[in-house]
Amino acid sequence: MNTDLGNYRKSYEKQELLETNVSDNPMQLFQKWFHEVDHHFDVGETNAMTISTIGLDGYPKSRVVLLKKYTNEGFIFYTNYLSEKGKSIENNPNVCLSFFWPQAERQIIIKGTAEKIPENLSDEYFESRPRGSQLGALASNQSEVIENRTILEDKLKVLENELEGQPIIRPDFWGGYNVKPVEIEFWQGRPNRLHDRLRYKLTKDFSWLLERLSS
Repeated sequence: MNTDLGNYRKSYEKQELLETNVSDNPMQLFQKWFHEVDHHFDVGETNAMTISTIGLDGYPKSRVVLLKKYTNEGFIFYTNYLSEKGKSIENNPNVCLSFFWPQAERQIIIKGTAEKIPENLSDEYFESRPRGSQLGALASNQSEVIENRTILEDKLKVLENELEGQPIIRPDFWGGYNVKPVEIEFWQGRPNRLHDRLRYKLTKDFSWLLERLSS
């Protein structure tokens, strides 16, 4: 197989990103961009983000998860703590998050450290999930090898019968992580591949250093 994609090209011309138009705090710029993309572009899932971890085998691995909350402290998502992702974070909590919104010609790349959130916060979010999603979290030993899909579906049916009419309690192996950023880069596509790239780096006094990067 030899597929040449050299002719796949697009000129980015929608917007610009200048130092004079941004906040000193990257979380405020993140909020602004997220709101603009969510309300003015047909993205689908604005909160879909890629998380990259370093696996126990030494290889980086990226996959898409959903951002469920962001604050001045960081970015929160939920997963199975015993999954490949969870085990990787337990071994090395340094991760990278990235958002790509092609309709807005924007990317955000976040380096940070993932920490488990307090159990009561995971409980609150788990209780807010649809019952099917709650049962799915119980039914799946995430990332483990299984023989076929029927195994998952049968386990779900058993749980549906066993727990019918009962509240579903969050299992200990499922909960949230907060990724506390140390570096956030905002990327705005521009013509001629001379893209705008502004990077915020957290300093020792917990202020943010703003730098422009060459495209």
